Amino acid sequence: MAKKHEEPEKNEKEPAAPEAAKQAEAPKQPEGSKQKAESKQPDALEQAKAAQAQEHDQFLRLAAEYDNFRKRTQREKDGIYQDAVADTVKKFLPVYDNLERALHHETADEAYKKGVEMTLTELVKILDALGIKPFGEAGETFDPQRHNAVMHIEDESLRENVIAEVFQTGFAHGDKVIRFAMVKVAN
Repeated sequence: MAKKHEEPEKNEKEPAAPEAAKQAEAPKQPEGSKQKAESKQPDALEQAKAAQAQEHDQFLRLAAEYDNFRKRTQREKDGIYQDAVADTVKKFLPVYDNLERALHHETADEAYKKGVEMTLTELVKILDALGIKPFGEAGETFDPQRHNAVMHIEDESLRENVIAEVFQTGFAHGDKVIRFAMVKVAN
């Protein structure tokens, strides 16, 4: 009997051992799955952060691109305006030249001379309001980027590269020369 009694004890202990092993393993599995879940969460968080950083970078690039487009468009618009003003003024410069010649022409009629002078003065005011400045006066230093030398004289009373006479007044709009001044240069 003792043998029979011992066997059931062994049988009872054997099934208990696997249950204990299952219980011991069971708590380990949730810890492992928790670690896996925790390791998945940081991966998802990192991916979300990377996606957000990429979206932010794209947004900043788009904003910078738009700002550059806006500035370029404004420069082009200003350039078109400057060119339109220069082209329009260029068409009126022969009128200026004719009024200037009429003013320097000798006449006995003072009313005529006064009318031409007033017309020329008004035209100069309009050009000044548009930002058009005349240049090329006798006594100025010759600048090949603004003056067109059509004659050269030797005169000891004048310095070298000095404008001796102006044949046609030059005009500029800011830094842009609309018409070069035709001049006679000394020495």
